[in-house]
Amino acid sequence: MTKLFDYLKLRIESEGSITLADYMAESLGHSEFGYYNSTVPLGKSGDFITSPEVSQMFGELIGLWSAVCWQQLGTPNKFNFIELGPGRGTLLMDAIRAAKVAPGYLDSIELHLVETSPILAKLQKESLSTLKNSCLWYKKFEQVPDGPFFLIGNEFIDTLPIRQYIGAGGEWYEQLVGLNKFSTALCRITSPTPSDGEFIVPLGLSGWNDGIIWEICHEAQKIISSISSALLERGGVAIFIDYGYVKQTGGDTFQAVRNHEYSDPLEAPGLTDLTAHVDFEAIKQVAEKKGVRVSGPVTQGAFLRRIGIEKRAEKLMNVATPRQKRDIETSVKRLIDDNEMGRLFKVMALSYPETFQLEGFCNAECD
Repeated sequence: MTKLFDYLKLRIESEGSITLADYMAESLGHSEFGYYNSTVPLGKSGDFITSPEVSQMFGELIGLWSAVCWQQLGTPNKFNFIELGPGRGTLLMDAIRAAKVAPGYLDSIELHLVETSPILAKLQKESLSTLKNSCLWYKKFEQVPDGPFFLIGNEFIDTLPIRQYIGAGGEWYEQLVGLNKFSTALCRITSPTPSDGEFIVPLGLSGWNDGIIWEICHEAQKIISSISSALLERGGVAIFIDYGYVKQTGGDTFQAVRNHEYSDPLEAPGLTDLTAHVDFEAIKQVAEKKGVRVSGPVTQGAFLRRIGIEKRAEKLMNVATPRQKRDIETSVKRLIDDNEMGRLFKVMALSYPETFQLEGFCNAECD
């Protein structure tokens, strides 16, 4: 067992079973034993690879897209470029390199990184040290200075803690994490009493049967609300790219990845990456209620095609070796193919004011 298991065992023995959200928060963010505070999770040597690690084209297109947003906002002299959970800093490096072609853009932007992991923050500082633009780090989005902004959250929301409820006999019962009868391992436990009002059956849900699982991410709703408020006050664009569903129909999406393979999310707390699919419908409702414009969600494949990934790939292949051409073709396929990341991953943007149409989106909910 892990050191975090020993900590959680003592906590559960003292306080009783904990929520899945508490378990995720401890497993990922515990100051000493948490996953993001004790390991490097990204890249081939880590547990998973994100889109910026797949190909430079992903970050380049985001950088160019951000420059277009800046132009649509009237080319403000001071413009904050914010990334939530920047990983190794790969996306930001690629984005800034590509955005050099937009006259005046790099002179206007200030780079702000929101990162809770000291290990990843150190890697980011090393990889971004060659940039002319200064970078500032924060633990929370709310700490970023005022001013119009562009914000990117790539595979950020999926790491936020969720709570799970199971339907039975017309009631909802929360799924908890406790100890097995020997206190040698963690296990899932269903609360013996129904939810006391924290959870309300989602609007539009009908005909659900006993055993259906419903997931709620309160942290995602909170940060979307905060970002939406900032957009209303300062103006700007926020884009989120993550795997998830346009409309939740119930189901258990809580999962763990270790060494690029799926594993039991309760087996090795602190040593595995824990995520859950993003409920885009829920966060869209939060943003619309605040009064910002919501574009999407659309599939990642459709979005990247619309903003030019195939043209960019063709340009790169014109000067590439045969091996490099194969690598480019493989990476593009991985990013946009429906059977890989192209359909599972969705893209949604928030913007204010509502005076311009964001590139890459259409009127359809999702392609």
